[in-house]
Amino acid sequence: MTQQSLRALSLSALTILELSPPQMVECAARAGYDFVGLRLLPATDHEVRYEFVGDTPLKRETLARLKDTGVRVLDVEILRLKPDTNVTAYKPTLDTAAELGARYVLVAGNDPDEARTAEHLAQLCDLAEPLGLSPSLEPMPWTDVKNITQGARIVKATRRRNTGLIIDPIHFDRAASSIDELRALPREYFGYVQFCDAPAERPTDLNTLLYQARCERSIPGEGGLDLAGILRALPDDLPISIEVPMERWAKTASAVERARKLRDATFAVVERAYAGV
Repeated sequence: MTQQSLRALSLSALTILELSPPQMVECAARAGYDFVGLRLLPATDHEVRYEFVGDTPLKRETLARLKDTGVRVLDVEILRLKPDTNVTAYKPTLDTAAELGARYVLVAGNDPDEARTAEHLAQLCDLAEPLGLSPSLEPMPWTDVKNITQGARIVKATRRRNTGLIIDPIHFDRAASSIDELRALPREYFGYVQFCDAPAERPTDLNTLLYQARCERSIPGEGGLDLAGILRALPDDLPISIEVPMERWAKTASAVERARKLRDATFAVVERAYAGV
């Protein structure tokens, strides 16, 4: 059995953010993906905010597209844990995630107090557990959870089983995390892995760091990140969520065209990573 046959692929919302959620589902289906990721809450003030809470037309259309295509929702995003976060305010979003059939909820840590972050994440896990959801923390070097070692401390401190870490290669590299650090973490911390590439040279200023991460990554295999090392340090059956925003490419190629090329490139990287192992 090849690694390609073991791997389920998900199309991340950030890769095709110009589309509405129902269109994202359709794009994932046409491009041959098993899963899709949906952004229920915007990551920035500049993004479109979709009305998903309650019996909304958009949610009904998204559910219909999921049913018609057979595509499933892997994860929804993005829930931020801040010093003043009222975790119970996220309950309607969690209910919607469960209704859509999601497995994971992407969480960002925007609180410099690690203990409070862990407490809030534990509360979120308690709300999510009856819904079959796993709120998972994604370390990002510009947030207050900057790297996988810090993220792992927080996950461990929650003392909850339905949480874990999301590894994104660009954030992993830009935080100067190591493959040895990744390999040392408990396997049960990982439910899926994000996937992208980027130039090997790390940005020296915050604006460039953010621009690369949010707007201009690289097709897997065309950058300088150690994607093979990351894959081999993680369980070899994790679903892969392809998160490759490329604004310049998006001006000349359709979402489906980009999604198909990213799918093929990802499978090629995966096969090479395990060749001869």
